[in-house]
Amino acid sequence: MIKKFIKNLFGTKPAAAAPKSVLGTRMEVPVAEHGIDPKLLDDRAVRVVETLQQAGYEAYVVGGAVRDLLLGRRPKDFDVATNATPEQVKSLFRRAFIIGRRFRIVHVVHGRGRDHEVIEVSTFRALLGEEVAERVTGNEKTSKKEMADKAHVVDASGRVLRDNVWGPQVEDAARRDFTVNAMYYDPARQLLVDYHGGLADLRAKLLRMIGDPETRYREDPVRILRAVRFAAKLGFTVEPASKAPLQACARQLPEVPVSRLFDEMVKLLQTGHGLASLEQLRFQGLGRGLFPVLDAVLQADGALPEGWHGELIRKALQDTDLRVAEGRSVAPSFLLACLLWAEVKGRWAQARAAGEPTVPALQQAIDQVFDARIGDISGRGKLAADMREIWLMQPRFERRFGSGPFSLVEQARYRAGFDFLRLRADAGDASSALADWWEDFALGSDEDRQALIADAKTTDRAPARGDASAPRAAQGQAHDDLPADEPAAEGAPAKKRRRRRRPKGRGEGSAAPVSE
Repeated sequence: MIKKFIKNLFGTKPAAAAPKSVLGTRMEVPVAEHGIDPKLLDDRAVRVVETLQQAGYEAYVVGGAVRDLLLGRRPKDFDVATNATPEQVKSLFRRAFIIGRRFRIVHVVHGRGRDHEVIEVSTFRALLGEEVAERVTGNEKTSKKEMADKAHVVDASGRVLRDNVWGPQVEDAARRDFTVNAMYYDPARQLLVDYHGGLADLRAKLLRMIGDPETRYREDPVRILRAVRFAAKLGFTVEPASKAPLQACARQLPEVPVSRLFDEMVKLLQTGHGLASLEQLRFQGLGRGLFPVLDAVLQADGALPEGWHGELIRKALQDTDLRVAEGRSVAPSFLLACLLWAEVKGRWAQARAAGEPTVPALQQAIDQVFDARIGDISGRGKLAADMREIWLMQPRFERRFGSGPFSLVEQARYRAGFDFLRLRADAGDASSALADWWEDFALGSDEDRQALIADAKTTDRAPARGDASAPRAAQGQAHDDLPADEPAAEGAPAKKRRRRRRPKGRGEGSAAPVSE
């Protein structure tokens, strides 16, 4: 019992002395020099810091939040670092939860429902070299039993699998990745603490790795992706010594758990700088071979493909970036649906050509693409369900008879399905007139809707032209797998209707609808 308490408090063994050359020198920067505006701070994060300080602990806002504050931006998330152990932190807050095995941290939760906010609190960690770590031959999954009672573990390549040995702030700063992410801010004293020249690098717009870059990338290959993401997000340049090992060390990325790698890809593409991230991946020579989803999209040189496919992805990323800039929420399912649509469509056409009916063929294509590009990741069920709904709606948009249109616009995910159709039309993959018709139908009165359906009965008699949503068999096979009251339309409207504009604030936006 006592042994377990000591282990939780100090880790499994005392931290070895860190090299002084890596530790840096503490510099305290006053408000007159750093210029952080207190109005940009989050009140809940400040309360967490104050609660810890009043209990006798050190506590600071840390990491990316400090970096963004120095740039005059309001951070999206606030992290706090302290010398209190996770158990001590948890005891101070009513709603606090210790999470994680690789890094044990505390989530302090404020509010409930959609308005809730999580402040992540981490304990200062010791800077331990690979030589003093306990080594296992496997990975996170295969070596669970070996790592059960260990606090600092690396695999055969030196990748850190567990890091839960507490230490002083000077060592905590040295074990962070880039200098611009290793600064601490005390809101009570308005004091900035900088050990590695992060403020100077921030003003020079440089991303510089703390310590030996190759060793640090080997410890955690995800730092490679973080370098790309921060360069794209901030418009910074990766310092030459930090850039040199990127491509060579990227070979270790397949060793990272699939779920963690997938989350990093979503961060690259969906945090307000998706297009810039793709360009930065290409610039660093990392366009292909990192993510199966992007391998389905990018050309050999890392560029977007020509034609409607590349245009669809470009528009989806542009609209996602815009939504993030405007502070609106985004759904990863929509962006992923755009990225993988061309492959789904190609496999769908093959299944139809082999004699499969429309809907079963599409379902078969979706399953194949999920297995090939998404794999077994945490949260796949909800993600897959949302993407599947968006894709399965596309052939239904061609059917504009009977009760079908009325039931379709009442579906919970209709907005996402329509936004996908509109984006396809804007990219040249679907009829603009068809997208206009559905927008008019969704916004129209009962009389308007009846008139639109009557118009569709006339205009849809002509044979299909161009690239329709659902691939047809050469002999014009009927949609025998669709409901009898919803016969399939065989073409787009002959004339373009005047497009109605959605009332401001009613819809979710074209490229990244709010997830239900």
